[in-house]
Amino acid sequence: MADQGSFRYHGHRITYAVHGEGERVLVLVHGLLMNRRMYDRLAPEMAARGNRVIVVDLLGHGDSDKPADMRTYSMNSFANQLAALIAHLELTSPVVGGTSLGANVTLELAVHHPQSAGALFIEMPVLEDALLGAALIFTPILLGLRFGRPVLDPVSQALRRVPRSHYLVDILLDWLRRDPDSSRAVLEGILFGGSAPASEVRREITHPALVIGHPADPLHPFSDADMLVDELPNARLVDANSILEWRVQPARLNDELAEFLDQVHAPGGANGGRAARAASG
Repeated sequence: MADQGSFRYHGHRITYAVHGEGERVLVLVHGLLMNRRMYDRLAPEMAARGNRVIVVDLLGHGDSDKPADMRTYSMNSFANQLAALIAHLELTSPVVGGTSLGANVTLELAVHHPQSAGALFIEMPVLEDALLGAALIFTPILLGLRFGRPVLDPVSQALRRVPRSHYLVDILLDWLRRDPDSSRAVLEGILFGGSAPASEVRREITHPALVIGHPADPLHPFSDADMLVDELPNARLVDANSILEWRVQPARLNDELAEFLDQVHAPGGANGGRAARAASG
């Protein structure tokens, strides 16, 4: 059973949960408009392999506060929240990572708070090659959130009364359970503020990194993951079979992440001496 916690950030409450214990720490950040429950399988699995795993709800997500003001939300703000969590828990060089939004927030953290992380875990980054897919996907969603509130409000309220059941079903339902106003504010804030550090800035990130790329995903094209590995001097790329592999058949990718954590924490690794290529395979 995970331990629950929270702290205050600029007057707002941010919630998190801790699985396991010990000095080997992994911090996981959820996807866009999702929450920390998306790691309900991965976090206990990594904890069972000797890691303390912390999953967080960024502002606007999960059980954290959700101000309906787009100025609250940006990649830089999310990275600052993540750095504040790491400082609040007094963590020393944890491995930090996440999926989609969480991947981009991790990159932002590495740029603006490089000492907060010892190594990076990046699944499905959203970079330059994702621009068209993001526009096609999020433009109609924003229009629906702005003009469809009379329909969306009762739907989201009804779905909040549906009990949690299957892991994959709950990931989708959590997306639909959200308050439309906070969802719109999050999307507008991110679109206004930019989604990722520029390529020339990413090239200055020297942390060991494990990057997971997926084929046939317009919002998270494999070319973005491949490009990121070319940019980061200490990164290794792992090809997922599909966006569903880690959610349906997670054993192989669980092993890849666990091996990366072992490398990072090994003598001479990122958290034991900053080896030049702790992520190399």
